[in-house]
Amino acid sequence: QVQLVESGGGLVQAGGSLRLSCVASRRTFSSYDMAWFRQAPGKEREFVAASSRGGGSRDYADSVKGRFTISRDYAKNTLFLQMNSLKPEDTAVYYCAAGRRPYSTGTYSSHPDYDYWGQGTQVTVSS
Repeated sequence: QVQLVESGGGLVQAGGSLRLSCVASRRTFSSYDMAWFRQAPGKEREFVAASSRGGGSRDYADSVKGRFTISRDYAKNTLFLQMNSLKPEDTAVYYCAAGRRPYSTGTYSSHPDYDYWGQGTQVTVSS
């Protein structure tokens, strides 16, 4: 029903920047809350940032607040994550997610409440 394709990952030095993109199916893009999660080796999947379906609400994990920015381009059916001042601890596979209920139920930071997922893009930050 919803297809998500991430891109933009790569290898950067600490202090550098990357912009991740997630292209969603055009028909349903505006009907879904969307979010970014990440998972490092040996760690649980972690919430990074979320955006409500209309873009009016944006929320961030404390660990990335002030450094990362989530945004949506409805004309391009694309979700972005601008990552600045990257740290080695940001190294992880980053996943794009979409769901109908997270903001409605107040669970935007909970990965089980998202219905659709991309395959992920690797972000590696070197020291």
